[in-house]
Parts: sequence; structure tokens; C-alpha cells
Amino acid sequence: MAGHGPDMPDARWPNGAKIAVQIVVNYEEGGENNILHGDAASEAFLSEITGAQPWPGQRHWNMETIYEYGSRAGFWRLQGLLTDIIGKGGVTVYGVATALARAPQQVKTMREAGWEIASHGLKWVEHKDMSPEEERVQIREAIRLHTEVTGSAPRGWYTGRCSMNTVELAAAEGDFAYIADSYADDLPYWVKAGGRDQLIVPYTMDCNDMRFAIQAGFTDGAQFEGYLKDSFDMLYTEGQRGRPKMLSIGLHCRLAGRPGRAIALKRALEHMAGHEGVWFATREEIADHWAQAHPPKAGPRPSQMDRGSFVEAFGGVFEHSPWIAEGAHALELGPHHDSAAGVHNALARVFRAATDEQRLGVLTAHPDLAGKLAAAGRLTAESSAEQAGAGLDMLTDEERANFQQLNAEYVARHGFPFIIAVKDNTKASILEAFHRRIGNDRATEFDEACRQVERIAELRLAEKLDA
Repeated sequence: MAGHGPDMPDARWPNGAKIAVQIVVNYEEGGENNILHGDAASEAFLSEITGAQPWPGQRHWNMETIYEYGSRAGFWRLQGLLTDIIGKGGVTVYGVATALARAPQQVKTMREAGWEIASHGLKWVEHKDMSPEEERVQIREAIRLHTEVTGSAPRGWYTGRCSMNTVELAAAEGDFAYIADSYADDLPYWVKAGGRDQLIVPYTMDCNDMRFAIQAGFTDGAQFEGYLKDSFDMLYTEGQRGRPKMLSIGLHCRLAGRPGRAIALKRALEHMAGHEGVWFATREEIADHWAQAHPPKAGPRPSQMDRGSFVEAFGGVFEHSPWIAEGAHALELGPHHDSAAGVHNALARVFRAATDEQRLGVLTAHPDLAGKLAAAGRLTAESSAEQAGAGLDMLTDEERANFQQLNAEYVARHGFPFIIAVKDNTKASILEAFHRRIGNDRATEFDEACRQVERIAELRLAEKLDA
């Protein structure tokens, strides 16, 4: 749920492009539900017949001819239009394997146009009710048939009508450069799936002609054109400001291939092509670029660590208090905790929920600044480095005596050592805070010490995880 966060990566698109425009032509015609293909009912999804229902055991002549329009006319209109505007390449086909097998001339044209042909599954059917094993078999057969029909194995995968198991299964079975079954971002991102680091290149439901086939969607070409232009303009502006993104556009031969929609698409794409620094790219090209520019982070991810590994890694972040890491591991950790901020949030929740006595134990576990433990070399590695960073390991005899006297007075007054995030301070500012805080009442100082403990943990985690 956290995504790339506030420090969004620089896409670094080739040649300094301000935006990557990624056009998908879904080729599904011939792969839809039909009793001639052994399906239980006719197709009912994404057509001109809004609200259509499957007809069990029957063919649906109107539905079949609507799909047939896509292969007979719509494909050729889109292919010519796209080639005229962006030239060779720059388009990805989501090809349903059984549909491609029934379209040899279209496949030949796709290849000659330099289009990437990614897999769109074996058939254009729902997968949500399939068992994992049934879906696994479908994925394997889709890859086999796709390779046979196109001459090469697909490097990208998009099911569309997917299940909760689709990404995991596709990652395990296909060794794909990317999977597109996500609508979660404007940039690619990595996930752990199928026992490997899997790149996700998200797709789109909003910049998609499917909205002509749903209620409350587009009702005419002008709406589609305007929405595509507005989406492009917003992302292009972000790119001009140093945050380039990716704009995905989804097309279907039987939908956008209709004349009144194709002319609107033409105007929108001409608007985009008229700007400087626009990269019309295939998903394969985007995936290869991202894998090189932003490879997956190495090492274990906190949310996937077992309890022992998590406590070993983070048990010392709060000084000598591994119970905090134990409590954090028991929380609902997810990918949004795989960062310094995420782990800190989990640890801080446990610390804040603890009793005053438990939190006092954390405070008293902290060493005196420039005290006897430091002199004897008995600080933790973290505390030793932090104190050295502020020059507390290079004090004169007079400065050391001053610190030790202040430490003693502070502990006598409050019952715990003076705590401050040394990395945020200098020797002078630490002394100033010592003098300013020593006179506080105990409750005020207890709260301040707890805030400083959390800040120390935050800084330690940033060094450990964000380096």
C-alpha cells in the first residue's frame, strides 16, 4: 500500500524523456467464451451490448459478430493509425493464445510492425474460480501455444480476468520480464512472487476503451479523447518537474477500432506526439530499462523475516530491548514495512503501547553521554558510533568532567539518563540541551526522553535499511 513513497525514483527514461507512453492493443477476438470452443456459455464481457449475460449452452450471434468486427476491421484500422503516428514499434499486444492461433495474418502484421506480443492467457475467460492447479495448467498451455504461434516465448504476461493466484503462478511458471496484472502505480515496481523478484509494469482501467462498454463510462469519442489528453498533460508536467512517469493506454480492436472512437484516439495520440521528450515504448522495453536502472534491492525484506531473524536484525535498535522487536514482528507486517520508516513504525507502536515501567526500562538501558561505559569501551556499537560522531569521544578532561557532573545531576533528578539523538546535534547543542532540560519536571522529561529514543531508533534504521 505504501508504493514508492515520497522519494519516488527517477525513471531515467532513455534520452531524458519526460514521459513513457505505453499503448496496448488487446487481441482477444477468437479467444472469448463460445460453446464451439468447449465453453459452457456465450461471451458477455466488453462489447457494445451493455449488461449482456452469458447464454448457457447457446451461441450468441450478435456477440460473436461484435467480436468478429475486432479481427476483421478494428485491428487493421488501429494498426494503420498507430503506425502512421508513432512509426514502427512502440506498441504491445496482449495476445490471447487461442485468439492468436486463429489470426495468422494479424500475427504476421504485428511482427512486421515491430510490436511486442505479450501473453494475455490461453483463453479470454474468467480465472477467479479456477483452482491454482487448473490456472497453472492454463498458464503453461498459453506459453506453449503462444510460442508455437508467434515463434518466440512471451516476455510479458497479463491475464486481466485474473484470480488472487495469478501473479504468483505467472511469476513461478513464466520467468517473465514483467507481469501487468496490477493497476497500482504510474511506475513499475518489484514484488516477491513465485519465489523470485518479479517486476510489475502496471496497466490501466481508466485510460482504457473498455469504459465504452460499461455503465458510467465513456459515451462518445470526445470524452475518451479528452481524458487521454488530460492524463498525458498531467504526467507530462510531472516529467518536466523531474518526476517522469508512464502513461498506459488500453485498446481493444472491437471497441477503439470503431470509426467514431478511432478518430478520437488519433487526435489524442497526435497531441502526445507533438510534444518533445515523449517515449512511445513497448512494455518489454520499459521492463528492460527499469530492471537495469532500478534493480530489485538485495537482501531479506523485514516483512518476510522469521521471528528470530527479525529480532536479530532489529532487536538492538531500541537500546538493549529486544522485546520491542519481538512485539513488532507479531504485528501485521507487509511490504509497506520493508523500509526504515515501515520498521520504525512497527517498533514505535510496541514502544508506545508499553507500560511506563517498560518504557522506563528502555530509558535506563541507554548509557550516560561520555560516561564511564564510554571511557571503558563498553558501549554498543551503535551508541559508540553515535557519540563519536558528535565528538564525545574526543573530550578534554574538563569537558568530560562537566558531562559526568551533568549526567549525575540529571539522573538524580529524573531517575534515568539524559537521552538525546546525538546524530541530530553537535557537542555544543548537546550541552545546551542538557542545561535547558535538566530543570524540567519528571513527566515532561520522561515524554521528551521517549521522543528522543524513538528518534535514535529512526536514525539507526535509516542507516541500516536506507544506506
